[in-house]
Amino acid sequence: MSFLCINAYRIMWLFVFFDLPVKTKKQRKDATKFRKNLEKDGFTMMQFSVYTRHCGSKESMEVHIRRVKAFIPPLGKTSMLKVTDKQYGDIINYLGKEKDIEFKTPQQLEFF
Repeated sequence: MSFLCINAYRIMWLFVFFDLPVKTKKQRKDATKFRKNLEKDGFTMMQFSVYTRHCGSKESMEVHIRRVKAFIPPLGKTSMLKVTDKQYGDIINYLGKEKDIEFKTPQQLEFF
């Protein structure tokens, strides 16, 4: 019997970047619906048009990529970036010129 080892190279982070038009009422509604769908799927706003989600594995991340693809609005630009937990751990955040408070990785439960 083989067990998958949870480590910083297997745990993933999914970033969603978007620039959506908001000139008309319909466009604003589409952009709002997109952001709400991201939040409903467990994404957190990192910056105004940048959302992140912690994924316990590459397989889990692929599920969330398919979900995001399903609700991308018809207009605008949306990009997704996949990074390992190890890569994400090297992020440096600044709030103004001050270094921001360190973000802690969510605890992963493992059942056998």
